Amino acid sequence: MDASQPADGQEPINSSAREPETAAEPAPHHVVREGLDRASLSSGDFLSATGIPRIVVVDSTGSTNADLLEGVAADPGAWPDLSVLTAEYQTAARGRLDRRWEAPPLSSVSVSVVLRPANAEGRPLPTHTYSWFSLLAALALREALLETAGIPAELKWPNDVLVRGHKIAGILAQMGSMGDGSVPAVVLGTGLNVTLTASELPVPTATSVLLENARTVDRTVLLKSYLSRFAALYRSFCNADGDPTAGLAGGPSLHKRVEAVMTTLGKQVRAQLPGDHEIIGHATRLDEYGSLLVVDAASHEHVVTAGDVVHLRPWTPPGAAGAVPGTAESGYA
Repeated sequence: MDASQPADGQEPINSSAREPETAAEPAPHHVVREGLDRASLSSGDFLSATGIPRIVVVDSTGSTNADLLEGVAADPGAWPDLSVLTAEYQTAARGRLDRRWEAPPLSSVSVSVVLRPANAEGRPLPTHTYSWFSLLAALALREALLETAGIPAELKWPNDVLVRGHKIAGILAQMGSMGDGSVPAVVLGTGLNVTLTASELPVPTATSVLLENARTVDRTVLLKSYLSRFAALYRSFCNADGDPTAGLAGGPSLHKRVEAVMTTLGKQVRAQLPGDHEIIGHATRLDEYGSLLVVDAASHEHVVTAGDVVHLRPWTPPGAAGAVPGTAESGYA
């Protein structure tokens, strides 16, 4: 889920349409895994339609996010806004809280995007709006999964995409170097499980596009769908000066769109905060910064800006019939 400068010998996609060096070996249960269609990704029609200036595909890397963070620091001009790095295989992908994992080659979409947020006049967005980028990416991926693969996904705060309570994707945003001092870069990484079989899942509470009986498991189709939707939402958000309450592309605001598909809201949750603190309460809504608001049993409202959230069960008000404090629903989302 990380990104960066390609290693020596690896070429930008728009200068080469060669096949990946990683062999597409059949996965268990006769799942055929193929490399990304680099010619399709590099086509002028796709790049111009999305406004993506550069897509780089590498065969293997430790982390696309880590690579891009190095790239924007070393040569900011080489990685303009909406530049993309994707890898056929990641050996040291990272998530939140520095969690690491490794998926089989050609089984996932591992992509990172450089963001240099500014409106149509070139005015940089205030950095407090950056907290919405992970949610915006999750929303774009949800739309891509629904419309392209027929999978009914939901969002879990702060940065996961779930299908029927199981995690299918995670997103990680990291602040890059100021570079030339113009607009602080953000590197936004997304990891989507595509053809992982049940035995290959990192945890029992995960899932994959394959396991959800999707209309397609074509990684190129899924990646292009996600990037198209992300670019459109991102541009609209930037042109609204990062206002999450402004309508996007003639439709509802980012705030309303995210809340409408966020399964965390309305549930009793346990928010595990930095420093070994936790809050248990009712997840009610998102504030203007995308933070989660949780009301505890004493009716105190807490603003959760960072941390892990465990879904416990649908909210039952204290004292109501069936309210059993601390009882968890089946499974960790």
